[in-house]
Amino acid sequence: MELVNIEKLLEKYFEATTTVTEEETLRAYFSQENVATHLKQYKPMFQYFSKAKEEQYTKQVPLKPRKNYYKWISVAAVAVLIFGIYFGPDSYRDYQEQKQAEFAYNETKKAMSLLASNFGKGTDKMAYLNEFETTTQKIYNNN
Repeated sequence: MELVNIEKLLEKYFEATTTVTEEETLRAYFSQENVATHLKQYKPMFQYFSKAKEEQYTKQVPLKPRKNYYKWISVAAVAVLIFGIYFGPDSYRDYQEQKQAEFAYNETKKAMSLLASNFGKGTDKMAYLNEFETTTQKIYNNN
């Protein structure tokens, strides 16, 4: 083979533009004993490719069928969604009623505490009336 032709094929090979037949030509050239001295550095690479092409994996790989959990996950998601749609409005209504009842309770509690504080002021004045009553009873009893 012409050395110039091999060098051009090597350039094309490293640029990844060679065809399969051109690569076969390169493998055949580098599998010979007499290779040009400046191209001897590529000989181990092409010999490796030739040996690697012949290697095969002979160990048995056990193939187990994959279990499809996506189907069951989607069924569960749909069930949760339907459950939420069916019971969601009722629980939201209950929550709103509970909030309203709590608000009414707090307002009533405020009103009762205001009434109790004002009622306490009224009883203080009743003590003066009670004192007046006892004094007038003493005056009427002395006469």
